[in-house]
Amino acid sequence: MTSMNYIGLDVHKKTISYCVKDASGRVQQEGRIRSTRRELDCWMKTLPQRWSVAMEATIFSGWIYDYLLPRATQIKVAHPLMLRAIAAAKKKNDQIDASKIEDCLRCDFLPECHMMPAAIRDRRRTLRYRHLLVRQMVRMKNRVSGLLMETGVEYNKQRLHEVSYFRELLSENEEVPSSIRPLLKLSRETIERCQRTEYALVSSLRRDPVLADRITRLRTVPGVGPITALTWALEIGDVSRFRTIKHAISYCGLCGDEHKAMRMPLSKQRNKHIQRVLVEAAKLPIPFTARPLHCHSDVAPASTLEHTRGL
Repeated sequence: MTSMNYIGLDVHKKTISYCVKDASGRVQQEGRIRSTRRELDCWMKTLPQRWSVAMEATIFSGWIYDYLLPRATQIKVAHPLMLRAIAAAKKKNDQIDASKIEDCLRCDFLPECHMMPAAIRDRRRTLRYRHLLVRQMVRMKNRVSGLLMETGVEYNKQRLHEVSYFRELLSENEEVPSSIRPLLKLSRETIERCQRTEYALVSSLRRDPVLADRITRLRTVPGVGPITALTWALEIGDVSRFRTIKHAISYCGLCGDEHKAMRMPLSKQRNKHIQRVLVEAAKLPIPFTARPLHCHSDVAPASTLEHTRGL
């Protein structure tokens, strides 16, 4: 049987540095190629029969992972911060980084991170784009308020972003100067365009057959709406990848370190998207449901436990 060959990739926007070594650590190939599918095809034709590859998790790693996955014997993605702590060196360049990644892979020291399936990553990208639209809407709403305050125009803060009230404000309020009217109209058009796009993105995700069943089950939890359910399903993925509940809590960024019986601030090493949504969901008032009279313990019924395991 052909022995395994190990490859370390240092991925950048335009180039990929690679280092190929055999099981004994002897260098077989070293070099640099362009970050294109055509270059990767030509490069893979020069590789030995069996090869395992590792790379650092970056914004460019996703499509390379998907492209190499059917061809590689094994492919792993390393956690950037942990990899930097393990493979730190005074001399640093792309070729040395590729060699360090290969050494970690070959010696089984690679701090591997979880890689979501391509189908989940594609839908997660859509959900994160929706968050970008919401941020843009908030910025434009603040800009509308700022323009009115700069010019001393009185307005109803609670109704400002209602369509009918905004039209009345521009048509009937003589205090609105002509210099800001085009800006107000442009801001309002941008807000409405973002709202329509945001609604279309969320609707497409809610109707997606890959997510529909899980979203339905998640929404049976009190206080969980469509955005919270979508974020949980797409950011958490398969819950079985967490060994314990503590790992899941840490990933969500809902706890800090404990030092001498003292709670420390929340760590920045978390999934910020799921943390933001869970914190916002915790602020929502959940209607109180009275406990049945026949229930005399804090333990949930077995049927409830079985139901929540699938979430």
